[in-house]
Amino acid sequence: MENNYFNNLLKDVNIELNNKQLKQFEEVKLELIEWNKKINLTRITDDKDIYIKHFIDSLLPCKYIKENSKIIDVGTGAGFPGIPIKIFFENCEMTLLDSINKKLVYLNDIAKKLELKKINIIHGRAEDFGQNKEYREKFDIAISRAVANMGTLVEYLIPFVKKNGIIICMKGPNVLEEIEESKSAIDILGGKIEEIIKYKLPSIEIEYNLVIIRKVKTTPSKYPRKAGTPSEKPLK
Repeated sequence: MENNYFNNLLKDVNIELNNKQLKQFEEVKLELIEWNKKINLTRITDDKDIYIKHFIDSLLPCKYIKENSKIIDVGTGAGFPGIPIKIFFENCEMTLLDSINKKLVYLNDIAKKLELKKINIIHGRAEDFGQNKEYREKFDIAISRAVANMGTLVEYLIPFVKKNGIIICMKGPNVLEEIEESKSAIDILGGKIEEIIKYKLPSIEIEYNLVIIRKVKTTPSKYPRKAGTPSEKPLK
């Protein structure tokens, strides 16, 4: 029943997965539930909710991602959206960044069980790695889901992306006010809003948004500011 349920959800959003990918998603679901008994990974533990709120939600940005992209998922938590995107694009180079080390123990385990290649799981803060020459302006795409207000989030994400790369902010329903307040920050950091895509998840009435920002110029070297500052004093 469950596989049919997930297959029907995928059809609803026009996403196709092969048998290997479907098995990988089942493995993620089982591991997520099991690990969540030991460490707090997610409040979403019902099978159907996992399929909709974690898997489908994480796969929807794939429509705006090119094959073989170099991607960083900032504040990945339990691996969303990074792990589903990596399953969908087997050949992409995926970096998962999070500041909570115990979640990375889980992510390393799941990456090993799924035999994922070209995946880099790192412990740290976005502000520190955004200033690290190995990571700064090295990615085609930086993505994040439910991490911070837009004004803070763009300072986390934009420094990671190469010029002409994109950042994808996965946001809830009240995004227009956040965007208005962060327009100056986006410009300072070298970004330009390209598209705001509204979407709904199957059987959920709430409207969500993907905010896609194109990096049009190099980020000034003083950004991101030191750890904690972007959230305490968002750019105006």
